[in-house]
Amino acid sequence: MSKDKKDIQSKSLSQIAWHRLKKNKLALFGLFIIFSAILIAVLGPNIRPDGTPLSNDQILEITTQKPGFTVDILKVKKNQKEKNISFWEIFSVGEENDFSTVPIYDYNFEGVNLVIEKYTGNKVNNGQIKKYNIANIVYAIDHNDIIESNGFLDFYTIDGGKQHIAIEELVSMIKENNLVTKKYYLGTDKYGRDLLSRLMAGTWISLFVGFISVFISLVIGITLGALSGYYRGWLDDIIMWFINVVWSIPTLLLVIAITMALGKGTWQVFIAVGLTMWVEVARVVRGQMLSLREKEFVEAGRALGFTNARIIFKHILPNVLGPVIVISAINFAAAILIEAGLSFLGIGAQPPLATWGKIIAEHKGYIITGKAYLAILPGFAIIFMVLAFVLVGNGVRDALDSKSVDDMPSV
Repeated sequence: MSKDKKDIQSKSLSQIAWHRLKKNKLALFGLFIIFSAILIAVLGPNIRPDGTPLSNDQILEITTQKPGFTVDILKVKKNQKEKNISFWEIFSVGEENDFSTVPIYDYNFEGVNLVIEKYTGNKVNNGQIKKYNIANIVYAIDHNDIIESNGFLDFYTIDGGKQHIAIEELVSMIKENNLVTKKYYLGTDKYGRDLLSRLMAGTWISLFVGFISVFISLVIGITLGALSGYYRGWLDDIIMWFINVVWSIPTLLLVIAITMALGKGTWQVFIAVGLTMWVEVARVVRGQMLSLREKEFVEAGRALGFTNARIIFKHILPNVLGPVIVISAINFAAAILIEAGLSFLGIGAQPPLATWGKIIAEHKGYIITGKAYLAILPGFAIIFMVLAFVLVGNGVRDALDSKSVDDMPSV
Protein backbone atom coordinates (compact mmCIF):
# COMPACT_ATOMS: atom_id res chain seq x y z
CA MET A 1 0.00 0.00 0.00
CA SER A 2 1.34 3.44 -0.91
CA LYS A 3 2.33 6.04 1.68
CA ASP A 4 -0.55 8.40 0.65
CA LYS A 5 -3.12 5.64 1.13
CA LYS A 6 -1.69 4.77 4.56
CA ASP A 7 -1.87 8.47 5.55
CA ILE A 8 -5.52 8.69 4.49
CA GLN A 9 -6.38 5.48 6.37
CA SER A 10 -4.93 6.94 9.57
CA LYS A 11 -6.92 10.18 9.32
CA SER A 12 -10.21 10.90 11.07
CA LEU A 13 -13.34 11.71 9.08
CA SER A 14 -12.93 15.44 9.76
CA GLN A 15 -9.32 15.31 8.54
CA ILE A 16 -10.40 13.50 5.39
CA ALA A 17 -13.10 16.11 4.80
CA TRP A 18 -10.57 18.94 5.22
CA HIS A 19 -8.18 17.13 2.87
CA ARG A 20 -10.92 17.03 0.23
CA LEU A 21 -11.94 20.64 0.87
CA LYS A 22 -8.36 21.85 0.31
CA LYS A 23 -8.47 20.34 -3.18
CA ASN A 24 -11.53 22.43 -4.08
CA LYS A 25 -10.08 25.68 -5.45
CA LEU A 26 -13.45 27.44 -5.63
CA ALA A 27 -14.20 26.62 -1.98
CA LEU A 28 -10.79 27.95 -0.96
CA PHE A 29 -11.50 31.13 -2.93
CA GLY A 30 -14.76 31.46 -1.00
CA LEU A 31 -12.94 30.93 2.30
CA PHE A 32 -10.44 33.63 1.36
CA ILE A 33 -13.25 36.13 0.72
CA ILE A 34 -14.99 35.20 3.98
CA PHE A 35 -11.85 35.47 6.11
CA SER A 36 -10.97 38.79 4.44
CA ALA A 37 -14.45 40.11 5.23
CA ILE A 38 -14.16 38.92 8.84
CA LEU A 39 -10.81 40.68 9.18
CA ILE A 40 -12.27 43.92 7.79
CA ALA A 41 -15.25 43.67 10.15
CA VAL A 42 -13.18 42.85 13.25
CA LEU A 43 -10.55 45.55 12.73
CA GLY A 44 -13.35 47.98 11.91
CA PRO A 45 -12.50 51.70 12.03
CA ASN A 46 -8.82 50.98 12.62
CA ILE A 47 -8.22 50.10 8.97
CA ARG A 48 -10.83 52.28 7.27
CA PRO A 49 -9.70 55.52 5.59
CA ASP A 50 -12.50 57.22 7.54
CA GLY A 51 -12.14 55.99 11.13
CA THR A 52 -15.04 58.01 12.55
CA PRO A 53 -18.09 56.19 13.99
CA LEU A 54 -20.07 54.57 11.14
CA SER A 55 -17.64 56.24 8.68
CA ASN A 56 -20.09 59.12 8.60
CA ASP A 57 -17.74 62.09 8.11
CA GLN A 58 -19.70 64.22 5.63
CA ILE A 59 -18.07 66.91 3.47
CA LEU A 60 -20.88 68.22 1.29
CA GLU A 61 -18.56 70.21 -0.99
CA ILE A 62 -17.09 66.97 -2.42
CA THR A 63 -20.20 64.89 -3.07
CA THR A 64 -20.21 62.14 -5.76
CA GLN A 65 -16.57 62.54 -6.69
CA LYS A 66 -15.04 59.83 -8.90
CA PRO A 67 -12.63 57.10 -7.68
CA GLY A 68 -9.10 58.34 -7.10
CA PHE A 69 -10.29 61.87 -6.29
CA THR A 70 -7.86 63.95 -4.19
CA VAL A 71 -8.48 67.19 -2.36
CA ASP A 72 -6.62 69.41 0.09
CA ILE A 73 -8.21 69.45 3.54
CA LEU A 74 -7.86 71.98 6.34
CA LYS A 75 -8.39 70.55 9.82
CA VAL A 76 -9.77 73.18 12.21
CA LYS A 77 -9.75 72.26 15.89
CA LYS A 78 -13.21 72.23 17.45
CA ASN A 79 -13.64 74.54 20.44
CA GLN A 80 -14.72 71.81 22.83
CA LYS A 81 -13.16 69.76 25.59
CA GLU A 82 -11.57 66.48 24.64
CA LYS A 83 -13.72 63.47 25.43
CA ASN A 84 -12.32 60.49 27.30
CA ILE A 85 -12.94 57.48 25.09
CA SER A 86 -11.98 53.95 26.09
CA PHE A 87 -9.67 51.85 23.96
CA TRP A 88 -12.53 49.43 23.25
CA GLU A 89 -14.74 52.24 21.90
CA ILE A 90 -11.94 53.46 19.64
CA PHE A 91 -11.27 49.90 18.41
CA SER A 92 -14.86 48.82 17.86
CA VAL A 93 -16.80 52.01 17.07
CA GLY A 94 -14.22 54.60 16.05
CA GLU A 95 -13.33 58.02 17.35
CA GLU A 96 -15.22 61.19 16.52
CA ASN A 97 -13.02 63.86 14.92
CA ASP A 98 -11.99 66.65 17.27
CA PHE A 99 -11.61 68.91 14.24
CA SER A 100 -13.77 70.22 11.42
CA THR A 101 -12.75 69.37 7.87
CA VAL A 102 -12.79 72.12 5.26
CA PRO A 103 -11.92 71.28 1.63
CA ILE A 104 -9.73 74.01 0.19
CA TYR A 105 -8.71 75.08 -3.30
CA ASP A 106 -5.99 77.53 -2.30
CA TYR A 107 -4.61 79.09 0.87
CA ASN A 108 -2.26 81.82 2.02
CA PHE A 109 -0.85 82.92 5.37
CA GLU A 110 -1.42 86.59 6.18
CA GLY A 111 0.10 87.53 9.54
CA VAL A 112 -1.81 85.68 12.28
CA ASN A 113 -4.48 84.47 9.86
CA LEU A 114 -4.82 81.69 7.32
CA VAL A 115 -6.90 82.78 4.34
CA ILE A 116 -8.43 79.97 2.28
CA GLU A 117 -10.60 79.61 -0.80
CA LYS A 118 -13.06 76.76 -0.25
CA TYR A 119 -13.14 73.97 -2.83
CA THR A 120 -16.27 73.85 -5.01
CA GLY A 121 -15.37 71.28 -7.67
CA ASN A 122 -16.28 73.61 -10.53
CA LYS A 123 -13.98 74.19 -13.50
CA VAL A 124 -13.62 77.76 -12.30
CA ASN A 125 -13.53 77.20 -8.58
CA ASN A 126 -14.74 80.64 -7.43
CA GLY A 127 -15.11 79.41 -3.84
CA GLN A 128 -15.92 81.25 -0.64
CA ILE A 129 -13.02 83.13 0.97
CA LYS A 130 -12.65 82.43 4.68
CA LYS A 131 -10.17 83.63 7.26
CA TYR A 132 -9.01 81.61 10.30
CA ASN A 133 -6.79 82.69 13.17
CA ILE A 134 -3.84 80.28 13.18
CA ALA A 135 -4.13 79.69 16.93
CA ASN A 136 -7.79 78.74 16.56
CA ILE A 137 -6.84 76.16 13.92
CA VAL A 138 -4.41 74.28 16.16
CA TYR A 139 -5.98 74.73 19.63
CA ALA A 140 -9.42 74.62 21.18
CA ILE A 141 -9.70 78.29 22.22
CA ASP A 142 -11.73 79.23 25.28
CA HIS A 143 -12.57 82.64 23.84
CA ASN A 144 -11.38 84.82 21.00
CA ASP A 145 -9.14 87.11 23.05
CA ILE A 146 -5.94 86.23 21.23
CA ILE A 147 -3.18 88.76 21.87
CA GLU A 148 -0.29 89.26 19.46
CA SER A 149 3.00 90.67 20.71
CA ASN A 150 6.52 90.55 19.26
CA GLY A 151 5.87 87.58 16.96
CA PHE A 152 4.07 85.57 19.67
CA LEU A 153 0.41 84.78 20.39
CA ASP A 154 -1.04 84.62 23.91
CA PHE A 155 -4.38 82.91 24.51
CA TYR A 156 -6.25 80.50 26.79
CA THR A 157 -7.33 77.00 25.69
CA ILE A 158 -10.66 75.42 26.54
CA ASP A 159 -9.13 73.41 29.39
CA GLY A 160 -7.90 76.60 31.10
CA GLY A 161 -4.27 76.40 30.02
CA LYS A 162 -2.41 79.56 28.95
CA GLN A 163 -0.37 79.39 25.76
CA HIS A 164 2.51 81.60 24.62
CA ILE A 165 3.60 80.38 21.16
CA ALA A 166 5.57 81.91 18.32
CA ILE A 167 3.62 82.65 15.15
CA GLU A 168 6.24 80.86 13.07
CA GLU A 169 5.84 77.73 15.19
CA LEU A 170 2.05 77.78 14.72
CA VAL A 171 2.45 78.19 10.96
CA SER A 172 4.84 75.22 10.90
CA MET A 173 2.41 73.11 12.95
CA ILE A 174 -0.46 73.92 10.57
CA LYS A 175 1.56 73.04 7.48
CA GLU A 176 2.64 69.74 9.03
CA ASN A 177 -0.56 68.56 10.75
CA ASN A 178 -3.57 70.62 9.67
CA LEU A 179 -3.09 70.96 5.92
CA VAL A 180 -3.35 67.48 4.40
CA THR A 181 -4.12 65.96 1.02
CA LYS A 182 -6.77 63.28 1.18
CA LYS A 183 -7.35 60.64 -1.48
CA TYR A 184 -10.68 58.85 -1.96
CA TYR A 185 -9.83 55.54 -3.63
CA LEU A 186 -13.47 54.74 -4.55
CA GLY A 187 -14.66 58.33 -4.59
CA THR A 188 -17.36 59.87 -2.38
CA ASP A 189 -21.09 59.24 -2.04
CA LYS A 190 -23.95 61.74 -2.37
CA TYR A 191 -23.25 63.04 1.14
CA GLY A 192 -19.51 63.53 0.64
CA ARG A 193 -18.52 60.44 2.62
CA ASP A 194 -15.67 58.11 1.70
CA LEU A 195 -17.34 55.30 -0.30
CA LEU A 196 -14.59 52.76 0.44
CA SER A 197 -15.01 53.31 4.19
CA ARG A 198 -18.79 52.97 3.92
CA LEU A 199 -18.45 49.68 2.03
CA MET A 200 -15.99 48.38 4.63
CA ALA A 201 -18.33 49.44 7.44
CA GLY A 202 -21.18 47.57 5.74
CA THR A 203 -19.23 44.31 6.01
CA TRP A 204 -19.95 44.15 9.74
CA ILE A 205 -23.72 44.31 9.21
CA SER A 206 -23.73 41.60 6.53
CA LEU A 207 -21.60 39.19 8.54
CA PHE A 208 -23.39 39.83 11.81
CA VAL A 209 -26.88 39.42 10.36
CA GLY A 210 -25.75 36.12 8.85
CA PHE A 211 -24.22 34.91 12.11
CA ILE A 212 -27.18 35.86 14.33
CA SER A 213 -29.73 34.57 11.84
CA VAL A 214 -27.97 31.24 11.40
CA PHE A 215 -27.56 30.88 15.17
CA ILE A 216 -31.29 31.47 15.76
CA SER A 217 -32.24 29.13 12.93
CA LEU A 218 -29.96 26.39 14.29
CA VAL A 219 -31.34 26.63 17.82
CA ILE A 220 -34.97 26.49 16.69
CA GLY A 221 -34.49 24.15 13.72
CA ILE A 222 -32.34 21.54 15.46
CA THR A 223 -34.59 21.49 18.54
CA LEU A 224 -37.88 21.09 16.65
CA GLY A 225 -36.40 18.76 14.02
CA ALA A 226 -34.83 16.49 16.65
CA LEU A 227 -37.99 16.29 18.74
CA SER A 228 -40.15 15.66 15.68
CA GLY A 229 -37.95 12.94 14.18
CA TYR A 230 -37.07 11.13 17.37
CA TYR A 231 -40.44 10.98 19.15
CA ARG A 232 -42.69 10.91 16.05
CA GLY A 233 -46.39 10.40 16.76
CA TRP A 234 -48.61 13.33 17.67
CA LEU A 235 -45.64 15.58 18.43
CA ASP A 236 -44.30 15.00 14.91
CA ASP A 237 -47.72 15.83 13.44
CA ILE A 238 -47.94 19.15 15.31
CA ILE A 239 -44.39 20.23 14.50
CA MET A 240 -44.72 19.24 10.84
CA TRP A 241 -47.99 21.17 10.58
CA PHE A 242 -46.25 24.25 11.97
CA ILE A 243 -43.28 23.76 9.63
CA ASN A 244 -45.57 23.46 6.60
CA VAL A 245 -47.46 26.62 7.58
CA VAL A 246 -44.26 28.65 7.90
CA TRP A 247 -42.87 27.03 4.73
CA SER A 248 -45.91 28.15 2.73
CA ILE A 249 -45.34 31.85 3.51
CA PRO A 250 -42.88 33.66 1.17
CA THR A 251 -39.70 34.32 3.14
CA LEU A 252 -39.33 37.99 2.26
CA LEU A 253 -42.96 38.75 3.10
CA LEU A 254 -42.64 36.96 6.43
CA VAL A 255 -39.45 38.87 7.25
CA ILE A 256 -41.13 42.17 6.37
CA ALA A 257 -44.13 41.30 8.57
CA ILE A 258 -41.93 40.39 11.55
CA THR A 259 -39.79 43.50 11.03
CA MET A 260 -42.83 45.75 10.94
CA ALA A 261 -44.12 44.10 14.12
CA LEU A 262 -40.80 44.44 15.99
CA GLY A 263 -39.95 47.87 14.57
CA LYS A 264 -37.23 49.15 12.27
CA GLY A 265 -33.66 48.61 13.38
CA THR A 266 -30.59 46.40 13.23
CA TRP A 267 -31.48 43.88 15.91
CA GLN A 268 -35.03 43.59 14.64
CA VAL A 269 -33.68 42.55 11.24
CA PHE A 270 -31.37 39.97 12.81
CA ILE A 271 -34.24 38.39 14.75
CA ALA A 272 -36.70 38.57 11.85
CA VAL A 273 -34.35 36.85 9.40
CA GLY A 274 -33.44 34.17 11.97
CA LEU A 275 -37.08 33.40 12.71
CA THR A 276 -37.72 32.63 9.04
CA MET A 277 -34.69 30.44 8.26
CA TRP A 278 -35.13 27.60 10.74
CA VAL A 279 -37.58 25.63 8.58
CA GLU A 280 -34.93 24.15 6.26
CA VAL A 281 -32.81 23.14 9.23
CA ALA A 282 -35.77 21.51 10.99
CA ARG A 283 -36.77 19.50 7.90
CA VAL A 284 -33.26 18.17 7.33
CA VAL A 285 -32.68 17.33 11.00
CA ARG A 286 -36.06 15.56 11.17
CA GLY A 287 -35.29 13.47 8.11
CA GLN A 288 -31.88 12.47 9.42
CA MET A 289 -33.33 11.73 12.85
CA LEU A 290 -35.98 9.43 11.39
CA SER A 291 -33.24 7.45 9.65
CA LEU A 292 -30.72 7.31 12.48
CA ARG A 293 -33.13 6.51 15.31
CA GLU A 294 -33.47 2.96 13.92
CA LYS A 295 -29.71 2.31 13.79
CA GLU A 296 -28.00 -0.25 15.96
CA PHE A 297 -26.00 2.28 18.03
CA VAL A 298 -29.25 3.97 19.09
CA GLU A 299 -30.79 0.65 20.08
CA ALA A 300 -27.62 -0.11 22.04
CA GLY A 301 -27.94 3.20 23.86
CA ARG A 302 -31.52 2.42 24.82
CA ALA A 303 -30.48 -1.04 26.02
CA LEU A 304 -27.79 0.53 28.23
CA GLY A 305 -30.41 2.77 29.82
CA PHE A 306 -29.28 6.08 28.32
CA THR A 307 -31.82 8.89 28.54
CA ASN A 308 -33.49 10.14 25.38
CA ALA A 309 -31.74 13.51 25.77
CA ARG A 310 -28.33 11.82 25.86
CA ILE A 311 -29.13 9.66 22.84
CA ILE A 312 -30.34 12.67 20.86
CA PHE A 313 -27.61 15.18 21.72
CA LYS A 314 -24.56 12.93 22.19
CA HIS A 315 -25.16 10.12 19.73
CA ILE A 316 -27.55 11.17 16.96
CA LEU A 317 -26.99 14.92 16.45
CA PRO A 318 -23.20 14.60 15.90
CA ASN A 319 -24.05 12.42 12.88
CA VAL A 320 -26.42 15.09 11.55
CA LEU A 321 -23.99 18.01 11.68
CA GLY A 322 -22.65 17.49 8.16
CA PRO A 323 -25.88 18.39 6.31
CA VAL A 324 -26.64 21.09 8.91
CA ILE A 325 -23.29 22.79 8.26
CA VAL A 326 -24.01 22.85 4.53
CA ILE A 327 -27.48 24.34 5.06
CA SER A 328 -26.04 26.91 7.48
CA ALA A 329 -23.61 28.12 4.81
CA ILE A 330 -26.45 28.52 2.30
CA ASN A 331 -28.66 30.21 4.93
CA PHE A 332 -25.80 32.60 5.71
CA ALA A 333 -25.79 33.70 2.07
CA ALA A 334 -29.59 33.98 2.03
CA ALA A 335 -29.53 36.11 5.20
CA ILE A 336 -27.12 38.57 3.57
CA LEU A 337 -29.43 38.87 0.55
CA ILE A 338 -32.53 39.33 2.69
CA GLU A 339 -30.86 42.00 4.86
CA ALA A 340 -29.71 43.85 1.75
CA GLY A 341 -33.25 43.73 0.37
CA LEU A 342 -34.75 45.04 3.61
CA SER A 343 -32.22 47.86 3.80
CA PHE A 344 -32.91 48.73 0.17
CA LEU A 345 -36.62 49.00 1.00
CA GLY A 346 -35.83 51.19 4.02
CA ILE A 347 -37.08 48.81 6.72
CA GLY A 348 -33.73 47.34 7.69
CA ALA A 349 -30.86 48.99 9.54
CA GLN A 350 -31.47 52.74 9.67
CA PRO A 351 -29.15 55.61 8.62
CA PRO A 352 -26.46 56.63 9.24
CA LEU A 353 -25.58 52.95 9.73
CA ALA A 354 -23.70 51.71 6.65
CA THR A 355 -25.36 48.77 4.89
CA TRP A 356 -24.78 47.67 1.33
CA GLY A 357 -28.49 47.57 0.52
CA LYS A 358 -28.98 51.10 1.83
CA ILE A 359 -26.00 52.39 -0.17
CA ILE A 360 -27.59 50.95 -3.33
CA ALA A 361 -30.93 52.56 -2.45
CA GLU A 362 -29.31 55.96 -1.88
CA HIS A 363 -27.58 55.91 -5.25
CA LYS A 364 -29.97 53.96 -7.50
CA GLY A 365 -30.74 57.16 -9.38
CA TYR A 366 -27.11 57.39 -10.54
CA ILE A 367 -27.30 54.11 -12.52
CA ILE A 368 -28.45 55.99 -15.64
CA THR A 369 -25.72 58.61 -15.23
CA GLY A 370 -21.96 58.47 -15.53
CA LYS A 371 -21.70 57.58 -11.84
CA ALA A 372 -23.41 54.19 -11.86
CA TYR A 373 -20.50 52.73 -9.84
CA LEU A 374 -22.02 54.32 -6.71
CA ALA A 375 -24.74 51.64 -6.84
CA ILE A 376 -22.77 48.94 -8.66
CA LEU A 377 -19.88 48.67 -6.17
CA PRO A 378 -22.05 47.74 -3.15
CA GLY A 379 -23.92 45.38 -5.49
CA PHE A 380 -20.66 43.61 -6.30
CA ALA A 381 -19.86 43.44 -2.58
CA ILE A 382 -23.14 41.59 -1.99
CA ILE A 383 -22.51 39.29 -4.97
CA PHE A 384 -19.02 38.31 -3.83
CA MET A 385 -20.09 37.72 -0.22
CA VAL A 386 -23.06 35.56 -1.20
CA LEU A 387 -20.98 33.70 -3.80
CA ALA A 388 -18.31 32.99 -1.19
CA PHE A 389 -20.74 31.28 1.18
CA VAL A 390 -22.36 29.32 -1.67
CA LEU A 391 -18.96 28.08 -2.84
CA VAL A 392 -17.95 27.10 0.69
CA GLY A 393 -21.30 25.38 1.26
CA ASN A 394 -20.92 23.36 -1.94
CA GLY A 395 -17.33 22.55 -1.05
CA VAL A 396 -18.27 21.33 2.43
CA ARG A 397 -21.10 19.26 0.95
CA ASP A 398 -18.68 17.51 -1.44
CA ALA A 399 -16.06 17.08 1.30
CA LEU A 400 -18.55 15.41 3.64
CA ASP A 401 -20.00 13.18 0.91
CA SER A 402 -19.32 9.63 2.06
CA LYS A 403 -19.84 8.34 -1.49
CA SER A 404 -16.84 10.29 -2.73
CA VAL A 405 -13.90 7.90 -3.15
CA ASP A 406 -11.54 10.12 -5.10
CA ASP A 407 -8.91 10.14 -2.40
CA MET A 408 -9.88 7.00 -0.46
CA PRO A 409 -7.63 3.96 -0.63
CA SER A 410 -8.66 1.18 -2.99
CA VAL A 411 -9.29 -2.30 -1.61
